[in-house]
Amino acid sequence: MQSRHTMLSVQSSFPLKSSLFILLLSLSLFHFKLSFRSSPNLTLTPDRTQPQASRANYIVRFIDYKPASEHRSYLESSLRSEGWDWIQRNNPAAKFPTDFGLLSIRDAVKESVIEEIERLGFVKDVNRSQVTSLFGADALWRKGYTGAKVKMAIFDTGIRADHPHFRNIKDRTNWTNEDTLNDNLGHGTFVAGVIAGEDAECLGFAPDTEIYAFRVFTDAQVSYTSWFLDAFNYAIAINMDVLNLSIGGPDYLDLPFVEKVWEITANNIIMVSAIGNDGPLYGTLNNPADQSDVIGVGGIDYSDHIASFSSRGMSTWEIPHGYGRVKPDVVAYGREIMGSKISTGCKQLSGTSVASPVVAGVVCLLVSIIPENRRKEILNPASMKQALVEGAAKLVGPNMYEQGAGRVDLLESFEILKSYQPRASIFPSILDYTNCPYTWPFCRQALYSGAMPVIFNATILNGMGVIGYVQSPPTWHPSTEEGNLLRIHFTYSEVIWPWTGYLALHMQIKEEGAHFSGVIEGNVTVRIFSPPAQGDKTARTSTCVLQLKLIVVPTPPRSKRILWDQFHSIKYPPGYIPRDSLDVRNDILDWHGDHLHTNFHIMFNMLRDAGYYVEALGSPFTCFDASHYGTLLLVDLEDEYFQEEVEKLRDDVINTGLGLAVFAEWYNVDTMVKMRFFDDNTRSWWTPVTGGANIPALNDLLEPFGIAFGDKILNGDFSIDGEHSRYASGTDIVRFPRDGYIHSFPFLDSSESGATQNVLLNSGMNKADSPILGLLDAGEGRIAVYGDSNCLDSSHMVTNCYWLLRKILDFTGSNIKDPVLFSESAKQDMPLYEDDNRLPSRRTDVNYTLYSAVTGKDLICRSDSRFEVWGTKGYNLHVRGRNKIMPGHHVIDLGRGLNSTFGSSRSSRPKFTKKRKGTLGNRYFSLLYRDELDVPELVASHWVVPAIVAVTGFVLILSIWRIHHKRRRRRRSASGRLANL
Repeated sequence: MQSRHTMLSVQSSFPLKSSLFILLLSLSLFHFKLSFRSSPNLTLTPDRTQPQASRANYIVRFIDYKPASEHRSYLESSLRSEGWDWIQRNNPAAKFPTDFGLLSIRDAVKESVIEEIERLGFVKDVNRSQVTSLFGADALWRKGYTGAKVKMAIFDTGIRADHPHFRNIKDRTNWTNEDTLNDNLGHGTFVAGVIAGEDAECLGFAPDTEIYAFRVFTDAQVSYTSWFLDAFNYAIAINMDVLNLSIGGPDYLDLPFVEKVWEITANNIIMVSAIGNDGPLYGTLNNPADQSDVIGVGGIDYSDHIASFSSRGMSTWEIPHGYGRVKPDVVAYGREIMGSKISTGCKQLSGTSVASPVVAGVVCLLVSIIPENRRKEILNPASMKQALVEGAAKLVGPNMYEQGAGRVDLLESFEILKSYQPRASIFPSILDYTNCPYTWPFCRQALYSGAMPVIFNATILNGMGVIGYVQSPPTWHPSTEEGNLLRIHFTYSEVIWPWTGYLALHMQIKEEGAHFSGVIEGNVTVRIFSPPAQGDKTARTSTCVLQLKLIVVPTPPRSKRILWDQFHSIKYPPGYIPRDSLDVRNDILDWHGDHLHTNFHIMFNMLRDAGYYVEALGSPFTCFDASHYGTLLLVDLEDEYFQEEVEKLRDDVINTGLGLAVFAEWYNVDTMVKMRFFDDNTRSWWTPVTGGANIPALNDLLEPFGIAFGDKILNGDFSIDGEHSRYASGTDIVRFPRDGYIHSFPFLDSSESGATQNVLLNSGMNKADSPILGLLDAGEGRIAVYGDSNCLDSSHMVTNCYWLLRKILDFTGSNIKDPVLFSESAKQDMPLYEDDNRLPSRRTDVNYTLYSAVTGKDLICRSDSRFEVWGTKGYNLHVRGRNKIMPGHHVIDLGRGLNSTFGSSRSSRPKFTKKRKGTLGNRYFSLLYRDELDVPELVASHWVVPAIVAVTGFVLILSIWRIHHKRRRRRRSASGRLANL
């Protein structure tokens, strides 16, 4: 299910709960089309920022260099006219003297104000602020570089043949079902104007560029992947040099589209694409800009601040077992940019779809500096990206998942390309824990012994050829003896195609470094080679270097260590995973990654400020040592659990003293059924795979503790000890042991099953209290459960509940009991109990094997686990067990699964390709484990104790059987009892 949009706006409204949902969907298709898998529908949505015609920006140049504050004071004291404002530029150059100022002047008074400014003695001149001048394009124009003989493909809404702003429209093609080549929306014309316009009021970067306009959107702002595929093939056939895509969507598993983009770049077409307009949220990168072979562009304003609308990284392809890549690659001005109107004149627009053609124009200008007969030898998607990221100016303040390498610097990239020789490199080339906030989140938490591996995922850029290989495994070279305390395992692309690959560092501090405090420095090197280029006889080789500067601290106390469960989180794509808050109507999918460093990044920063150390687990619960952690934190989880996980967690809590904190979400089958809709592209019904969280699975996990959640969908405001919070589509607690502490509040149930009750309540009846927070001592450990996670998720948060999370962690990690949370009035004299047949049930009409990392999979610890358990079932588990089976489904062995990477797998592309095409996975795995035992085998070195246990057990069983035989008529069903803690 993929929806591609221009990067000018957020997605349109899409109701979830209305009983007239299907009717409303059909009526709204003109504005919003959803698309799926093989034939998705791509939608061009309205501009988020309305055109601004009332003001314009102007550059005032002075005859001398002075601090900006002096220039500003000079104008303020000298000008009598009103209608102008000084624009503060907060960037690294602000602390140095400058020779110009940036003014915003109202159009109604611009002539009189400009005339008065130009009469001032210390003013050189006044110029309309052009984005081209801010990048220094005029310096290359004076050298004769204007984009000549560069073939630029613009995939958008088309362009008019006789438009006066363009001197070199070479070709216009229509790929839609409408019989016109013209642009009737204005977006394609605007993009073309930013790249190659020649009007003095809205100059483009490369006016001599040859424009090839591909009309892939209709006047109704609709497109289909099949149109794009045909247009892409044509772009390959006519040998385009550069291609701009100001569109995108969250579905990186739309394989026909994704693989065609790989084919485009493999044919040496440099693709530039907008990163998305879903900022300031993290984990919101759009495809294809999130692909490593594409130049992904984010947006900034004229003060070098990241634009609020610009999507943030990291990439989420690699979650849960790996870690995302750095994106965007670069940022460029994307707010209030001047471009061409449909027929004549200029206008302003904002968005990353504006920043993308800014960079595409820069790329066209840079291509033109290379002699035409050497362009294909020197220039390719990797070498151009190297020139851009290495020449970029790093901004002060934003982190690397906001700005990438920084703001594009045309002149620096020009200098790099002038002397460029084909080579490979790593981006980012430096990981420096002392450079905060740029290297956030790494610089926010030091390394220490005993932690889960910290994964840093860098991109290999291979300017030597479309295909390359890692010649020998990467090597860690410490600068000092302390560097030997660092152990690094590497996973990487042995085959680098097209033009790019990945290099992931899995970093651990050795046990002997448990008390070390200091800095570790050194380099990681990896040697890349590519086959001989055309006309060459020898292979090209290059050594890439990644510099590391890492901060190490002594291992923190157990009570301050939190383990975040990433493994049991499922996101879109590939399945329809609904949003957690049903009040959110304009974002129906849960696609932000649900990671500590994406939509939970504010919570991560809060925990670090509070002195906690937070690690992520991308493997089953059997893959961590509970004695190292104070709290296991489960938030908004959608997957199932292996039986071994359920058993280990019970033991970890009751016997090892692990704290458990659970933040659940809504789950109601009737509501999910109401949320289904028919997609006319795939001719199929789509329905949520699960609710906000997988409550039936969570209830299985919590059953040993006598805890269960219900299926209400609760909404309302409440307060505890003066702290106010919003409960947004949360669930209720329906089982909880005696002597625990329960907090209940009067909320309305918005589920389908609660609708009738709400009608009665609204007619005058009082709302019943619903239990939403429970706290419990459980053996040596402690448990806290809460029915809502929206207060921790920055995606659509109304109010945060960080205050509650801190109190819960004080309890679960340190047994500190808040007097209000543990008041006598909250203590349960009687247990809460709901019969099994009234607990939320799983849907049997959903094949969970398509989305789950558990169902139909083998339990195995992957490369995000401690090195000692890689490739095993985990601690104290040495033999593979049976696959998890969902009720109502047969066992299907999907091998590695849709989102998994096996051990130190070095495949160059994700493993989901074959799974999406209908195969059942690696048949060799299913054959290998078909006849495995369901119980552990005993090895010779361990026969004595098991033999004694077996004999003793046989005698005990015989005795118990005799007693049991006498009492069987009085035996009660164990399923109805609370767990004995």
